[in-house]
Amino acid sequence: MPRLLALGFAASLLSLAGLGQSPADSPAATHISAADILATIENAPAGRVSDQQIRHIDAGGHNVGVGVVQRPPTTSLGAIQHHNQTEVYYVVSGRGTMVTGGELTNGRELNPDGAVVRTLTGPSAVGGIEGGASREVGPGDRLIVPAGSPHGFSEIKETITYIVVRVDPDQLVELK
Repeated sequence: MPRLLALGFAASLLSLAGLGQSPADSPAATHISAADILATIENAPAGRVSDQQIRHIDAGGHNVGVGVVQRPPTTSLGAIQHHNQTEVYYVVSGRGTMVTGGELTNGRELNPDGAVVRTLTGPSAVGGIEGGASREVGPGDRLIVPAGSPHGFSEIKETITYIVVRVDPDQLVELK
């Protein structure tokens, strides 16, 4: 079963990675090993939100980043809205209630020169969410959060860890 989940995750990534390119135009593949992912998870600081980019590459007309996010238990909903980036999540461990969609409330733009914007999310705003859809997520679940969709966790029951793939069509985030 884990092999099928991994294959499904890989298929969803391929659909985002620009399969319409001809082989001669395609950039070389970037390998991110299981060891790289596990090391990133193990080195995440405990008890606080940790968003660590492993790689961010030019994928031929758009950039694609892969990182790991860990979030500790909470019952407070904070939301973020990425103006240009789509994100794909693959939940590795933990459980939480994620809220997506609706409207960002009391939005505050992140500093365009700050590290979060330059190395992770591109132009984004934070605030709350009004409306939106809530869903329980756990190990093996995948979510695709389109650019412009406010999203956040309203409750995290146990530390949640997920792999995040960020599609950066405007190539604004620094390559790594």
